[in-house]
Amino acid sequence: MNKSFDAIVVGSGPNGLAAAITLQMAGVEVLLIEGQHEVGGGLRTKELTLPGFLHDVCSAVHPMAIHSPFFAALPLEQFGLRYLHSPVTLAHPFSATEAAGIVASLEDTAASFGADKQAYLDLIGSVVERWPRIINDLLRPLRFPKDPFALAGFGLKALQPASQIVKRFATREARGIWAGMAGHSIRSLDGWATASIGLVLNAAAHIKGWPVPAGGSQSIAKALSDYFVSLGGVIETGTMVERIEELPPAKAFVFDVTPRQLLRIAGHRFSSFYRWQLERFRYGMGVFKIDWALRAPIPFGATLCRQAATLHLGGTFEEISFSEKQNEMGHAVSKPFVLLAQQSIVDPQRAPDGQHTAWAYCHVPHGSNQDMTAAIENQVERFAPGFKELILARHTMNARQMESYNPNYVGGDIGGGIINLSQLYTRPSFRLTPYRTSDKQIFISSSSTPPGGGVHGMCGYHAARTVLKDIFHKKDNLDL
Repeated sequence: MNKSFDAIVVGSGPNGLAAAITLQMAGVEVLLIEGQHEVGGGLRTKELTLPGFLHDVCSAVHPMAIHSPFFAALPLEQFGLRYLHSPVTLAHPFSATEAAGIVASLEDTAASFGADKQAYLDLIGSVVERWPRIINDLLRPLRFPKDPFALAGFGLKALQPASQIVKRFATREARGIWAGMAGHSIRSLDGWATASIGLVLNAAAHIKGWPVPAGGSQSIAKALSDYFVSLGGVIETGTMVERIEELPPAKAFVFDVTPRQLLRIAGHRFSSFYRWQLERFRYGMGVFKIDWALRAPIPFGATLCRQAATLHLGGTFEEISFSEKQNEMGHAVSKPFVLLAQQSIVDPQRAPDGQHTAWAYCHVPHGSNQDMTAAIENQVERFAPGFKELILARHTMNARQMESYNPNYVGGDIGGGIINLSQLYTRPSFRLTPYRTSDKQIFISSSSTPPGGGVHGMCGYHAARTVLKDIFHKKDNLDL
């Protein structure tokens, strides 16, 4: 391009978009470059199966988007973003007719667990109560917290393995719900800090819920990109950056990529020690994903399941724990933990009249090319007999295909790298400000930086704040 820019952002996932917006709002002229022909990264919606059936290619349900302090500070509703909620936030079946669920009311959910009512209130209620005092600290790099006592109360539980926290519960229902929540950590539930993801997502369900965006996940990316352009930002799509020398001159370069891509693009400009740190960065389990076009809604027998846009399919805590442990050890399982979304029950525009879509994935060993179609469909059929007869068409992606679609999904890892004790806040390297690299012009803003995976834009926001301070000697206009 002939025009010069102050900063160039590479990658238009939620973090790349957040970085670009933050910089542009501060008066920095930004060029946002995307390798695909449309923006979004994991926020894309396509007709993957049949005409008229809209499927979320990657992310589908967005608890962290609606809770994001950064997204909340932007006028995204003016750019078409609208969230939809199902009557039941989450359902977790144990048979074709039995299920546990989470609804908006903390008290009602706790009461549904019977003997575990107080244990649930003590565990999740304490996070809900502390949420306004800890959310900003949870979604930023490690710093001295604004309310150290509130954060310490959360941290004492969050750093534990999910398998330790589950001992607080006696009922199958509460234990199963907890397994599904902690399963979002994409790790064996015996791992340290796996409780952190479960606590945050569980509490979020009672605060603002787990919504789906009307029209598909692409609507989040569209609202963000349209807002960026309205500020004067420029977007160039269809340009895959292989070397930093291919980019126009700029004062700062911000990369919404993981360490592996950053090393390929700009590794020759880094110190040997920083390269060594990035090379040691660890990635986690992959995923196998299916999208279905259905002639009717999934025929769950349990009412809770028919009313929930999001479901966790895997049965008991012990079943889910076994599945996740085997995958982490490199062994695929016949009864995987399946995360399923049926967006069309709350968003009819996803499918032709009377028909439906469904979206699901399971965790698999890193880099696996194994076809898990039958295993996933058997799990759905287990809890919804007759499901297979409703399938009109399907689209699948194994872990390697996920990486081919989006290079940030290394080995099929959709979280930007494993979240364990050594990479919880020291991702991608052990630095006080992890968005800086050893080259003063180059910054990293992906989910491989704090606070990690999820559609919230906070990695990009904090990276952009670092750029503004280091390069442009400015403050951001949001100061979240």
